Amino acid sequence: MVELATPPAMDPAPANGSAHGSPPGPDAARRLTRIELPDATPLPSAYAEADRSQAVADLLAGNHFDPQGVPGGPFTLHLCVRDGRLAFDIRDAADAPLRAILLALGPFRRLIKDYHMIVESHERAVLEGGMEARIQAIDMGRRGLHNEGAELLAKRLEGRIALDFETARRLFTLVCALHQRM
Repeated sequence: MVELATPPAMDPAPANGSAHGSPPGPDAARRLTRIELPDATPLPSAYAEADRSQAVADLLAGNHFDPQGVPGGPFTLHLCVRDGRLAFDIRDAADAPLRAILLALGPFRRLIKDYHMIVESHERAVLEGGMEARIQAIDMGRRGLHNEGAELLAKRLEGRIALDFETARRLFTLVCALHQRM
């Protein structure tokens, strides 16, 4: 199990975008402050591990996560695969369960498979000392897949969890990390 949280000394930027002492907006509590990946196993490469770690760090530094019909916040998210479904186990700050949302993985399979192939190609190109243009082209393809995955995730969660685009992108990275081989 991988447990990741905002360190107590680190105060992420307020949801209203101000990094200074301005009063937080009304949605400041509608965010994630901890993410647990109970099914996370070591990833096949240091590159993939760094990708997952960066997604978590970016997600905890700034996100909008608004589960519909769930009061309070901020939230903890246990993200895992259960019985072939993607599980968003939403909890309060004390880790008490609030709501679980299950999504079928079928609509994500092609994107996750393609994402893993692109990440492997990128890593191989970097290790081989590939031309900068080749690495940039692979990275553009990765960003495109990332965007497509984020849009699909946001659409599948519509009416259940409101996310901004960057939060959806980072969550899609974590979904890919959970499901290494499809």
